[in-house]
Amino acid sequence: MSETNTYGFYPGTAQATFVPDQLIAGNEKLVTDDITIGASQTLVRGSVVGLVTATGQYVLSVASATDGSQIPSAIMVDAVTTAAGATATGPAYLKGEFNSNYMSFDTSWTVATLKAALRPFAIFVKTSLSNAIV
Repeated sequence: MSETNTYGFYPGTAQATFVPDQLIAGNEKLVTDDITIGASQTLVRGSVVGLVTATGQYVLSVASATDGSQIPSAIMVDAVTTAAGATATGPAYLKGEFNSNYMSFDTSWTVATLKAALRPFAIFVKTSLSNAIV
């Protein structure tokens, strides 16, 4: 029989330290999937992306776009950078609750308009204050 230490871990096992970045803002179940990122994109964790209808690729959502990407529909899990003429695959959140203070989005959006646009996709935008227990 193995002994555990005072932390409840078995000898010989290791655990990486997890340091949350506060992008996730609630207990809503997170749904993720790999998506194709369009060319010439520099997306950081928390970037709000939309689907370009003609190509089936995701790019940073811009409210004034007319290619389909003006409809924000996912939030990047990790940073992804693509070169000109090249695409890449990266993980994205398709459902969940997210802290607007840690999201990255184009200046054509406000938190209020982004909140309304993401709601039909079961992506809920919150602030640290809207999540506070009173």
